[in-house]
Amino acid sequence: MSSLFIISAPSGAGKTSLIKALLQTRMGLSLSISHTTRQPRPNEINGQDYFFIDRDIFNQMLERGEFLESAEVYGNLYGTSHHWVKETMASGQDVLMEIDCQGTQQVRQIFPEAVSIFILPPSLESLKARLQQRGQDDPVAIARRLKAVREEVGQVNKFDYAVVNNELDKALKDICCIIRAERLRMMHQLVKQHTLLAQFA
Repeated sequence: MSSLFIISAPSGAGKTSLIKALLQTRMGLSLSISHTTRQPRPNEINGQDYFFIDRDIFNQMLERGEFLESAEVYGNLYGTSHHWVKETMASGQDVLMEIDCQGTQQVRQIFPEAVSIFILPPSLESLKARLQQRGQDDPVAIARRLKAVREEVGQVNKFDYAVVNNELDKALKDICCIIRAERLRMMHQLVKQHTLLAQFA
């Protein structure tokens, strides 16, 4: 029985760094790669970071019902392949999704058992500093992102877990603990350990 883990965070909270570190552990997660209409950032690779497609192709996929969830963020479209997630979970692999709050609620309508984790920045000031240090946005865009952050953090109570990313290593350990605990839930263990349990029947 496979699990679906969702990680969501406001822009600049360190979600990308956390997920890269998580994938380097031996947790055995398959990362779902989203489709997006935004332009690649420096060092981003098509098919590895995102599937970069134009708006017309995205809308065609949307009309065909190919996305498990989709959203428009800062004028760009994002979507997750429904087929890929279902096939990967059916093969016995746990899936990790990196999506926003809106997408998380869409996914949970289809996969109510999905485990959702919200990454919090240590403070609003530290988040603002991170956004400025990235050098990817002008002051107007940063102000818009900070406004969006307040709205996203207001949704934190809809998630199963919240992890504060003050220190990357500590936040990573917290996420790994969540994944291990979820895998030990009885509904998973009854399936995974059926051979062992049958010995005591």
